[in-house]
Parts: sequence; C-alpha cells; structure tokens
Amino acid sequence: MKLSLPDGPFKAYLFDCDGTIVDSMPLHWIAWNKALAEWSCEFPEDLFYAWGGMPVAEIISTLNQKHGLSMPVAEVAQRKEEHYFEVLPQLQAVPEVLEHIHLTHGKIPFAVVSGSTRDSVVASLETLGILDRFETLVCAGDYKRGKPDPEPFLLAAERLGIAPKDCLVFEDTDMGIESATRAGMSSVKVLQPWERPKD
Repeated sequence: MKLSLPDGPFKAYLFDCDGTIVDSMPLHWIAWNKALAEWSCEFPEDLFYAWGGMPVAEIISTLNQKHGLSMPVAEVAQRKEEHYFEVLPQLQAVPEVLEHIHLTHGKIPFAVVSGSTRDSVVASLETLGILDRFETLVCAGDYKRGKPDPEPFLLAAERLGIAPKDCLVFEDTDMGIESATRAGMSSVKVLQPWERPKD
C-alpha cells in the first residue's frame, strides 16, 4: 500500500510514532488493559483508539474523572510502560511509512511528535533499528498542551528550524491530523490497522 502525499515540496517530515511509524497500538492496548485491570478501570477499545495521541498522564486523569476513580497517575503510567516493554519484542513497523522513511532519509530532516513518553518512543524506534533517522523527538513532557493542540508540532518545527507551512505531518488519528492542521501544516493520514485493505 502506497502513501498518497500532498503536493510539496516540503522541507521536513514530522511523524507521529504509535500507529504511524510503528504498528504499536495493539500492544499499547494490551498494556493499558493490564495496568488498568489492577484498578478495575474499563477502557473500551474504540475509546482507546479515539484518544490516540493523548499523553499517557492525561488519559489516566480523564479516566479517573469519567469513572469517579482516584488512580495514582504516575504509578499507573509507570505500570502501563512496564507492560508495554514486556510485549515490545512483538513490535512491527507500518510498512508503507517505514518504506518512506528509508527512501527519503538524508534528503530532509525528520522529527517524531508523540503523546507517548520519551522512553517508550526511544524503545519502539530502537526495536526497529531506526532511532538514528530522526533529528529530534518531541514526546510527552516536552509540551504543555498535547494534541489536538498544535503545540507539539510547532515545537518540532521550531527545533528543526523549519517554518510550519513547509512541514508535512504523518498521522494515524483524527486528533493528530487536527493538531497538524491547527499548526498550519499539511498532513498524510496513515490508515488504522482495521482500515487497511486485507491481502
């Protein structure tokens, strides 16, 4: 499956990580279920995907409000990370995005812009052997307002020294696309696992 890119030219590519570069969302879903089960907290799969790109701490805080719980945010976030690292060896790339990274690496700068923690992003990219492809990583904790706010993408553009209008964003969630649009950037929608045509 080829990615359909808008007309350029672009001076930088900004990639979401989970569900965009790495097909990690099913693994994150397993990790969330294990961590939240310890607190008898439900997190339906459709809601999990709808909140794709939301920082981990924000997800836990929002679930606390939604279910009237008082889960300790830092502790649950740590447990979720631990469970993710346990299943990390199963991680696969999103083939069409990985192909694009290999084809264009070295021609223009790349950044990762993620709602996940830096440890999680680094571990995912290292598992695929592509961490060295990216000039900068913008992760949870680097910005005050997460997607759909434009701040994460604007921060990546600033770090790369590229104007927002010259950046192309690769994203798999509506929240991420909205964030890119609000940042004044063009974007490419990467299909979710269930949206991809079956072989």
